[in-house]
Formats: sequence, C-alpha cells, structure tokens
Amino acid sequence: MTADSPAALPTAALPTAAQSTAAQPAAGSPPALPGLDPAWSRTLAVADATGTKHTWHVLDNGVTDPVGTLLCVHGNPTWSYLWRRLLAAAPPGWRVVAPDQLGMGWSDRLGSPRPLRQRVADLGDLTAALGVTGPVVTVGHDWGGVISLGWALEHRADLRGVVLCNTAVAMPEGDWGPVLIRAADAPGVRAAVTVGTPVFVRATTALSRPALPAEVRRAFAAPYRTRARRRSVGDFVADIPFSPGHPSRAAQEAIAEGIRDLDVPALLLWGPRDPVFGERYLTDLRGRLPQARLHRYEGASHLLPEDAPQYAQAVAQWVTDLGTPAAPARPVGTAAGRLWSALEERAGDDAAAVVEVGGTTVTWSALAARVRHLAAGLAAAGVRPGHRVALLVEPSADLTASVYAVWRAGGVVVVADKGLGFAGMRRALRSAAVDAVIGTGRGLAAARLMGLPGLRIAAGPRARGAAHTLDDLEALGRSAPVPAEVPVDDDCAVLFTSGATGPAKGVVYTHRQAAAQTALVRSAYALTPADRLVAAFAPFAILGPALGIGSAVPDVDVTAPGSLTAAALADAAAAVGATVVFASPAALRRVAATAADLSAGQREALGRVRLLMSAGAPVPAPLLRSLREVLPAADAHTPYGMTEVLPVADVSLAGIEAAGEGEGVCVGTPLPGVSVRVSPLSSDGSADGAPTDRPGITGEVCVQAAHVKDRYDALWALERATSRDVGWHRTGDVGHLDPEGRLWIEGRLQHVVTTAAGPVTPVGIEQRVERLEGVSAAAAVGVGPAGTQVVVVVVVPSAGRGRAAAPGWPTRTSPTPCGRSRASTSPRC
Repeated sequence: MTADSPAALPTAALPTAAQSTAAQPAAGSPPALPGLDPAWSRTLAVADATGTKHTWHVLDNGVTDPVGTLLCVHGNPTWSYLWRRLLAAAPPGWRVVAPDQLGMGWSDRLGSPRPLRQRVADLGDLTAALGVTGPVVTVGHDWGGVISLGWALEHRADLRGVVLCNTAVAMPEGDWGPVLIRAADAPGVRAAVTVGTPVFVRATTALSRPALPAEVRRAFAAPYRTRARRRSVGDFVADIPFSPGHPSRAAQEAIAEGIRDLDVPALLLWGPRDPVFGERYLTDLRGRLPQARLHRYEGASHLLPEDAPQYAQAVAQWVTDLGTPAAPARPVGTAAGRLWSALEERAGDDAAAVVEVGGTTVTWSALAARVRHLAAGLAAAGVRPGHRVALLVEPSADLTASVYAVWRAGGVVVVADKGLGFAGMRRALRSAAVDAVIGTGRGLAAARLMGLPGLRIAAGPRARGAAHTLDDLEALGRSAPVPAEVPVDDDCAVLFTSGATGPAKGVVYTHRQAAAQTALVRSAYALTPADRLVAAFAPFAILGPALGIGSAVPDVDVTAPGSLTAAALADAAAAVGATVVFASPAALRRVAATAADLSAGQREALGRVRLLMSAGAPVPAPLLRSLREVLPAADAHTPYGMTEVLPVADVSLAGIEAAGEGEGVCVGTPLPGVSVRVSPLSSDGSADGAPTDRPGITGEVCVQAAHVKDRYDALWALERATSRDVGWHRTGDVGHLDPEGRLWIEGRLQHVVTTAAGPVTPVGIEQRVERLEGVSAAAAVGVGPAGTQVVVVVVVPSAGRGRAAAPGWPTRTSPTPCGRSRASTSPRC
C-alpha cells in the first residue's frame, strides 16, 4: 500500500452496522425504459467493511471471459441509465458494468450518509463480488468521476485507462466550487431542493440543450419519486468538500494528487456549456492528467452522455485502440528552415516588408529587429515555450510583428476569424485554453467579455487590464536575451476553420508542418524575393515574411471580402509594387464589378501583377476571364485546400478551360509532394472504402503531404475519424480523379443524397441547373428517409425576374430524376 493510495488516507467516520439498520431495501429492477435492455439489469447483495449487506442494482452486458471491462460510475442525481448507450456500443469482447451507487437509482437506500472514502471502498467491494479483474477502464461522470478515480488508484494493477466526462477532482486555487452546487448546499436549501422536492433531480436533466425527450427525463427521475428515495441525493451534495475542514476533504485531496502519478492512457470528453463544471475544472484535470486526450462536444452541457450520444462510439474506439500497436509515423517535411528564417535573412534589407493601409511602411530590417526584441520581451514577461497566445489585432504591422515574435519566443499563436462573430470567437478561443492575449483596445475588451484567461498585452496605447504594451515589451527586449529556438516538432499555431461546415474547429500546426507549407507555396508559384504580395485574405498576408516577400493588405473589411473594390486593390498594389494578388472569389467579383472606376495609374499598378490566386470557394472560369481587363498580365490560379492542408492541388484558368465541363468543379492536379486518393462511397453515403487513385471513383478526398495539420485541437474523436487511414487526412470533401489525374470536387460528405439507386453528389446537379436561363443559384438536397431520398433542387431566380423561374423549373423546388454515370460507380443526376 502506497502513501498516496486512498486506502492509506485518514478514514472519515464510516457507518456502523447499527447505523445502517434503518436502510430501506432496493426497489428491484427498473421498469421498461427507452434504450434500456432489460437483459442488462441485475441485482446482487454485497457486504461492506462492517459486514452489512447491501443490495446493488447493476447494468451488466454479461460478457464472459472479457478482454477488458468498462467500469462506469454515475454522479448525482443520475443512475446507471446514463450509460445505456455505452453498454449498447461496447467493443467486441468488452464487458460493461454500470452500478447504481448505494442510495441511488435502484440500489438499496441507506440509513446514514456515505462519505467519499466509503463510496470508493463500496465500489471496490462491488467489483470484487462481480469478479471484475484487469484490464479495467474506468468511466466517470459528475461526482462519479472522483469516485471512479479513487477506485483506479486502489486497483492500479488492474487499471488500463480512465475516461472522464464533465467532472472535477479538485477545486482550483481561489475557486469556491460549482455555483449551482453551492447554492443547493446552502443552509435551509439542501433539504428542500434535493430531498423534500424533486427540484434538484428535475433541474439536472433540464440543463441539456437541446432539451431531452420527456420520456428520458422521466426515466432519470423514476428512482427518485419519493422523499425517502431522494435521501442520498441530498447526502451526496452534503458530502462535497467545499471547506478545508470537511470530513471528505482529505480523501478528495489525496485522489486529486494521486492521479498525477497515473501512467495509463486517459480520455476527457467534455460539454463546454456545462454551468456546473466549467472551463477551470477542465484546465485543472488536464494539468493533473497531461497524457489525456480531449474531445469537446460543442453545444453539449453537463449531461455529456445525453447531449452527445456519439460519445459512446468515441469511447468504444478509444478502448479498441488501446490494444492496437501505434501507427507508423507519417511522412514529414525537412526541417531546413523556420518560419522566421527568411525574415532574418533579410534583416539588413531596407526594402518594404509590410505596407499598412494608409501607406505606413515597415522595412525588413526594422521588422526583423522588432520581432527579435518583442520575442525577448515576451519571454521576460512570462510567455514560455508552448504557451498559447490569442491574437485580437486587425491586419497591420503590429499583427505581423506579434505573430513572428510569439513564434520566435516558442509560443503558439491562436487565430480565430472575426467572421465567426462574437459567440463563435468566444467558443473557439475558450476551447483553445489560451495563456495570453495580444489585442487592440477593442480586442482586449472583447477578451474580457469572452472570459479569456491569461496575460494581457495591448497592441497600441495601454488598455484596461493590460499588463504590457507591445512598445513596453520591445523596450524590455532590447536588453534581454532572445529565447532559444524550440524544437521543430513543437506546436506553432492553432488556426480555427471558418465554421462553414459546423462549429469552428481548431487546427494545430507544428513548426515543421508550417515550414513545409511555406516551402511548397514558394516553389509551386516560383516566388522570389523580387515578388510583392497583396493579400485580401489576412492569414495569407501574415505568411509574407515567411515567404520572404513584401506584402500589403488592401483597405477592406476582413469580415466582408465583397467590400474590396478594384481601386482599393490597385492602391495596395501600387504601395508595395505588387506582382502577386491573393483574394477570395467574393472579393474578386466586386473587383471585376468596379473595374470601370480605375484611373490610368491604378490600371498601371495592376498591370504589373504576374500571378493571381483565389481560393476559399469554387472560382468560376467566367469570373477569372472577366478579371483579364483588371489584371491583364496575371496568370490566374485557383489553389484547392482547406485550413487543415493548403494547398493540395492547383489549376490555372487555362487548365480549367482544357478540362471543360465535368461532374463537379475541377481543382487541378495535386502539387509536388502531395498525394490525393478517394475513399469510395458506400450505399448509405458513408466513405468506408480504402483510399484509391483509380479514375472515376467518387468518394471522400484523402490527402497525404508533409504540410497536413498535426491534429485537431481538443477534438480527439474527429482527429481519430479523419486520420483512420494511416498517413492520410480525410477532408470531408467528396470528389473523383479523372484519367488525367485531375481532382474534381462534387460537394461535402454530409451533403451526399442517399437515393434508392445509391449516393448522389450535389455539385454537378447544381452546376447544370445554374446554367439555365433565369437561375442565379441552386442547391441540390435530399428529401425523405436516408436510403430512399429524392433529390430536390432549390432554385434562386436571377435578379429582375421576380418569382419567375426558367422554363420548366419552379422557383422553390423540383425533383430531379437520377441515372448512373458511366464514369463513376455512384449515380449521377
């Protein structure tokens, strides 16, 4: 027995046999309830340390001679019904045991309170009676989390892993405990809301969003219909050790400290909208279990197993992986350069590195010096390697210098698009667990409203709450050493996706992967130090110093790219002497529409552009052709990729014209060093097939390259699903390769329509409808049950036609007949 084992802890007063004589018997097995297989339900009598027998109710899938056991422990005021989906999703050969804690669910009612130390012992008595032996993975929720961890510490020899869902093992420094639980524990309140009435029981299931079905809420409340049956609900609340002198405080603290030494795999599944266990408890758990994988289910609240039913498949996959050898390392790029290498190489150059809106110019030498000083200043102010720094600064020289200084200091930049809106940015940045924020006055004000933790640094004048300004840090850094370079495989950035396909996802890059990306862009587009870039897409502008080329951002609202005018583009091009332009299709449409407003000087500036790049959405050939008037010398290219890997493929206007019309959007051929395959679609629209490069096969696009992201941040289940083919990233896009090796994108995997004839992809249908007279836009969707859906097209009439549509097409929807293309294994329309 070790000193840090709960068995060695000071023992709180345990109930004696005499004290237990008032206990009520168990009410037997639960009634028929949704999702609960009656075959799982069993009861057994187990003696505790005093010799008193208690009848337990347990859900047990009954696997004999198991390869392992999942031991699932519920919290207060739920019961084993919480784990019904995990019993149903158990991996082959795994036993799942989910007891109702004594006094809870359908187990015996107790005559006296059961302190934490006793509940850990009770669970050990039960598992011994059930014959549970290793390997065991504990699964805990709410206050079942700390009890499950107490069992884990006492059974280390049998322990294989731990899974925790919205729980806590300690109150972080300065914390007074969950507000809602403290309120329930207030004098005169606990007896009324937890025992005297079903308020506490009902309130727990009311926390879920969307609301739980009425029959599920009734199922959770079923064991607690009377005051007598709710006694332990109140006792559980009373046993929470809010104060240092609480009888269960020593046991709780020993468990909290003991898990720091657990050397088994861990998985944290979290509902970020939990009003009980908020972000501070997750942060504390991650500090105690640094090896833990984390998946945040955005939108989920306290009852994670109810709010995110897919958690059961995630646990099953994680448990299955525990017995699988580690996957071989995927191909990686060389570590020849760092993101700041080109900047340091040009440290003596007085040419323009960054030109701000309004004409302020920062030279390469000034930028390099500022980055070195800021990096030293950040380190002196406490920013350490691996610290995450959120950037809430508009595109500017300050933003560029801050990004490279954080990298040079070994920090990790965290960037969320302003276009996510306040709520989206708050959700994203809080999920990233930032350690510091660099922001303008408005940015730091937003950080306060978002509740972001950490050091505050003002970009510009000193702002409320800021410990430093960038100028302060630059001055501090002039007399401080520049930090040593961090290893190339350390994280350098968390970049959030646009949120167009669901909640924005954090994408983590290492220095090696980011350097591989810049090297590929530089070689693929023959960029040299003589080039100059205008980027109407701010993240691309930030890469200017890494690419070794000067850059400027035009006068444009970054949240509304369609606000870019031809004149604003021309002015930025003139300011930096641009030879390269990068802009979104929305921005380029407005540029083409306002070309008539250009002056002769502005046309001359745009006439020097040799390369036009546009990405972020399909770029129609007619749009690229219309831009010849504005950018007559530019070779138009449309790189294909996403936040997780950019670029993947590339096609020029000439290449688009050569490809002609096809099924979907032609995005060109993969770039050097990039491999593309497709995972064929099955009849239900999923992409389960092994990735192949056979032409004409429609499926999910899979990519292998040195610059593929390292992982999704705090999204273990998503990362596991998208990288299940070793070395390949599944993009979520659907398409096919043609005989010439060109990639065609046909839509998103979640938009595939599953008809009786097989899966149908939407983009080709939409393209054909949009070529009809009077149609400005179309969307192909599926209506009806999966597997028998009918393809329906939603049509937006062209401007000026009112509600009239093209001949033969209604303005709202129209069913579309389906056939099968000879070029593919999937049906087409």
